[in-house]
Amino acid sequence: MGDRREGVLPSFSNNVCIVLVNPEHDGNIGAVARSMLNFGIKDLRVVGRSGEWSDETRKRAKNAQEVLDSSKKVESIREACSDCSLVVGTSGKREDGDRTSMRHFLLPEELPERLSGVDGKVAMVFGPEGKGLLNDELRLCDVLVTIPTWEGYPILNLSHAVAILCFSWYTNSNSDITSGTGGRLLNSRLRDQLRSEVSRFTRLMPTKEHKRQGIQETLLRVIFRGLPKEDEVHRIIGAISIASDSFEDNL
Repeated sequence: MGDRREGVLPSFSNNVCIVLVNPEHDGNIGAVARSMLNFGIKDLRVVGRSGEWSDETRKRAKNAQEVLDSSKKVESIREACSDCSLVVGTSGKREDGDRTSMRHFLLPEELPERLSGVDGKVAMVFGPEGKGLLNDELRLCDVLVTIPTWEGYPILNLSHAVAILCFSWYTNSNSDITSGTGGRLLNSRLRDQLRSEVSRFTRLMPTKEHKRQGIQETLLRVIFRGLPKEDEVHRIIGAISIASDSFEDNL
């Protein structure tokens, strides 16, 4: 009981990675590794850790030692997600209201349902225990996901949150390539180009200074929630670039 059996990983396994940002407790890292392998995911990346894994981490990972052995220890979210086509930020801190610009969330099952059968790596990013991802860290993410919990106590244990997202991916993924998807998500370079061009656009556009960040966040959230294909993004970048050039000419 509880042994690690040999078997072929799910077809989606190579397309998903888990990113932990500055985790505080060694045991939680091990528990995350175990939860990942429970659902056939092996790619773990940890921001803010170095050196060997502690005995506590190893102990909590149980038979998922291979996840720890192959994990990457990096210095930043950008480095952790440098090869990813879509970066998904997670948070239990939810906001409501018409004027909310930062925290517009998808539910866990929506991403795998939309992305089944397409290529390109998706990073699911989790913040440290207690405070989660900060707003500046969430801004590095393309879309946001929240786990529906009781509002009286909404924040989950780190390993539990990872387990729920991995479970959702496992149960809602489909290995069949859907007609019309184009076969892949954005490559990481095109994703960075889009974010850079939107940043340039909002920096140059004639508007009040305090509105620029909100406009930039809204544009990126709406574009990425639509999961556009590469040819569509090239057209979006072209249109935004023309507008930015026009703003620049009038400065």
